Amino acid sequence: MLILDKTQNNAPQKHRSKDFWGFPVTHFSYFFTWAIVFGYLTLWLEQQAHFNGVEAGMVFSMMSGISLIFQPIFGIISDRLVMKKNLVITIAAAMILIGPYFQWLFKPLLGVNSMFAAIITGIYLSFVLNGGVSVIEQYVQRASLTNGFEYGHSRMGGSLAGAVAALVGGRLFLWSPNSIFWACTVAAIILTCCFVFSDKIHWDNVAAAGEDTSNKLDVKQIGSIFKLRNFWILSLFYMGTSAIYDVFDQQFIIFFKSFFHAAAQGTIAYSYMTSAQTALEFLLMIPMPWIINKIGSRNGLICYGVILTIRIVGSALVPSLPFIIILRLLAGLEMPLLLVSIMKYIAGAFDLRLYATVYALSSNFAKQISVFFFSSFAGKLYDQIGFQHTYLILGIIVGIVTLICAFTLTKEDPVQAGEVKEANPSNDQLTTD
Repeated sequence: MLILDKTQNNAPQKHRSKDFWGFPVTHFSYFFTWAIVFGYLTLWLEQQAHFNGVEAGMVFSMMSGISLIFQPIFGIISDRLVMKKNLVITIAAAMILIGPYFQWLFKPLLGVNSMFAAIITGIYLSFVLNGGVSVIEQYVQRASLTNGFEYGHSRMGGSLAGAVAALVGGRLFLWSPNSIFWACTVAAIILTCCFVFSDKIHWDNVAAAGEDTSNKLDVKQIGSIFKLRNFWILSLFYMGTSAIYDVFDQQFIIFFKSFFHAAAQGTIAYSYMTSAQTALEFLLMIPMPWIINKIGSRNGLICYGVILTIRIVGSALVPSLPFIIILRLLAGLEMPLLLVSIMKYIAGAFDLRLYATVYALSSNFAKQISVFFFSSFAGKLYDQIGFQHTYLILGIIVGIVTLICAFTLTKEDPVQAGEVKEANPSNDQLTTD
């Protein structure tokens, strides 16, 4: 049993101005790059590098595998920095090099050896994306606690970025495949400017984000995470749901294009469909914090798992274009559920001083382990048994994991999670198994 003292996390806010608007721009610029890379990298590898399903899966496996080095390191550094910007600026500045890397470096690396190219690409993209995402996300979440705004409302910028990336990405790719990566470079310049010149933090209320100057984190406190049963259950949830979501999405564009006679027509249709999905995600981000506050973040996570199961299994069992589009649009509901729920759940079920470490290890490190193995596994299945049978296997895995976690995830503390405003006098401490 671990008893977590909450008194420091419920400090009254002294400053009511939220200084909010810089953070949606931060989310937009970062996740525009994320959406471009994960939405079109497979297509670029297929058409420009001439990779097959196994080779493309290997690139994503390397991205996930290398990120396993970055995730725990980034989590510990972020918990020590709290609201200092050293690490987020470093990641943002490194993202600026995406355009030059794919324009001038990738093909020479490929000429040496395809595995060598996959390793170098994995190291770089892991640093800025697979590893860096937890740093960016936890920073904005802590800023929301410090400044007093809802994280989900800032994350709308990321949803809008997904819609814009889907809308322009297909056209940029058809115009010039490498131009999608230069668009990422432009977005990264904006991101860096946001961190350097914007994103004001209310330092007088930084205790609300988990900074305790009288009790600095040590190795023993960080190691205590691994003794928590709930940490391992949350990790299992991410390994069996969110990781499968990523694997399901990696080569989905190729599956989707199979419904069209012309590849260009399928690419444009995919762009429109993904734009509609992310537009729905953007709209649902507005009420989602209120919805999660009502149903609880734990229940929000379980709802996400159920909807993801329906979407993946449905794609396997109903292989017609109209139903595939409808099921794809469900992702517009999935992501707001997951993104708002996980941020509130970790805040409400764990010590806030360890927020970044828990988020990095359970929601990213464990997830990337799963993606590392499933990417190559799914790539082989795509080539051997086809997309539909592979999707059925992936959907069953998601359903089983969601059912297990529905009975084993610990209920969060609603006050510490920010779901309710006032504490129950008899509930001054959070007890976690």
